[in-house]
Amino acid sequence: MIIKSMTGYGRIVKSFTDKKVSVEIKSLNSKQADITLKLPSNFTQMEVELKTLVNQLVKRGKVYCLISIEYIDAMDKTRINADVLNSYLDFLEQVSSNRNFKTPPDILSIAMRLPEVISTNDQEISEEEVNQIRIATQEALTLFDQFRQEEGIILSKDFLHRIANINHLLVEIQHYEDERIQRVRERLKNEIANLNINSDQNRFEQEIVYYLEKLDITEEKIRLKKHLDYFSETLINEEEEKGRKLGFITQEIGREINTLGSKANHAEMQRLVVQMKDELEKIKEQLLNIL
Repeated sequence: MIIKSMTGYGRIVKSFTDKKVSVEIKSLNSKQADITLKLPSNFTQMEVELKTLVNQLVKRGKVYCLISIEYIDAMDKTRINADVLNSYLDFLEQVSSNRNFKTPPDILSIAMRLPEVISTNDQEISEEEVNQIRIATQEALTLFDQFRQEEGIILSKDFLHRIANINHLLVEIQHYEDERIQRVRERLKNEIANLNINSDQNRFEQEIVYYLEKLDITEEKIRLKKHLDYFSETLINEEEEKGRKLGFITQEIGREINTLGSKANHAEMQRLVVQMKDELEKIKEQLLNIL
C-alpha cells in the first residue's frame, strides 16, 4: 500500500433536479483527526453522519469540509423580510444624509447584506435530499483521497532516494576505516616514544587493542544498515497509517548515525556523518506530512 499525504484537496459539484450541491474538502497536518464541517442550516441533522464518513477515510489531519447548496429556483426557497429591509434603509438614509459623501453609497446593496433581511424557507428535508448530500460528499472524498495518494507517491520516491543516499554514505565511511585505525595506532606510538620511557611492548599492544575496540563502529554500521532496510520495507508494505512507525525507525537511524559521528575520530568520516544527518533531517520533515 502506498503511503498517503495528510494534506489533500477534493471538490465536487453535482447537479440534481432542483439544486446544485457543492462539497469541498481540504486537510492539513495534525497528530489527531480534527474535522470542521459546515452545512446549510436545514441539513445540520446530517452533521454527525457526515463527520463519521469523513473520519473513516481521513484517519488523521486537520480537515475542513464545506458543503453548500444552490437551489435552481431560489425564489421558492428564500424570502425578503420587507419590514426589516425598510428599517435598515431608513437608518442608512439618515446616516448618509448627515455625511457629505463624494460618491453616495448604494444603501440598498448594503442593506440586502445585513442580518435577517433574507431568510430561507427551511422545510423538512427529504430522504432524497439526504442521499444527494451523501453522494456528493462521497465523490468529493474519493477525489480527496486520490490527491493524497498522488502526494504520497511523490513523498515515497523522495524517502527512498534519501535512504539510498544514506546507504551510499555508509559504504563511503568504510573506505576510511583502515586508514583511521592506522592513524590512531601511529599517534599512540609516537606519544609513547615522545615520553622517552621504557614500555612493555606486549602490554602496549594490549592497551592499543583495548582502545581501538572502543572506536570500533562495526556494530553501529550493521544496526544502521538494518534500520535503513526496515524503513524501506515498512514504506512499501500493506500497513495503513505508517507515519508514526516510520518516525520511530528514523529515531533509531539517528541514534546510530550520532554514535558513528562520536566514534569517527576522522575528518572525512565525520564529514560523511554530517551528510547522513542532513538527509535524515529532510526525511523527518517530510514524515510530518504523511498518514
